[in-house]
Amino acid sequence: MASENVIVVSAENFESEVLQSDVPVFVDFWAPWCGPCKMLGPVIDQLADEYAGKAKVAKIDIETDDATKQLAVTHGVNGIPALMMFKGGEKVGELIGGQPKPALSGMIDEALA
Repeated sequence: MASENVIVVSAENFESEVLQSDVPVFVDFWAPWCGPCKMLGPVIDQLADEYAGKAKVAKIDIETDDATKQLAVTHGVNGIPALMMFKGGEKVGELIGGQPKPALSGMIDEALA
């Protein structure tokens, strides 16, 4: 079951939810047809629950609409899943492809340090 702590982001709310956030934000750029993205889903949910109140965990379906596709291009998404960490409105970390949970939590911990 999906975590209620995961924020669903779109082109419309990316700036307010991610770039203007007071806490670091972990963003999962994904698509419904992406096998590795689906495999990461439960891990993303776990991270959202574990870091609730300290960091945000967000997912953005890059195929939602043209504006969302453009947002992915703007942030340099060349492959998915693209896992990015934002802090103070800047990208401070990035991993591409299926990653183990320790790599993802390490990126979040680094942004919280």
